[in-house]
Amino acid sequence: MNLILIAMILALLIPIYEAWQDENIWQKMLAFSSIATKTSIMLLVVSVLRDDWMLGVTGVIILSVGNAGLMLLAQVLKRMNEL
Repeated sequence: MNLILIAMILALLIPIYEAWQDENIWQKMLAFSSIATKTSIMLLVVSVLRDDWMLGVTGVIILSVGNAGLMLLAQVLKRMNEL
C-alpha cells in the first residue's frame, strides 16, 4: 500500500516540475490538469483502501468538475488572445 502511494506521489511531481519550468500558459494549464487528475485518482485509491466512501465521492467530484473548470478557463484565455 505504501509503495503504491509513494509511486503516485512521485508521478505527481513530474507535472509540478514541468509547470514550474515552462513559461507557456497552455503547458502550465495542461500540467495543472494532470495534477488534478492524478490527485483525484490518488484520493480514489486511498478511499478504496480505507473503505471510506466519502473520500471516494470527493475524488469523483474533483475528477469530473475540476477539469471542466480548467477547460472553461482555457476557453476564456483563448478568446482573450483572439481579441
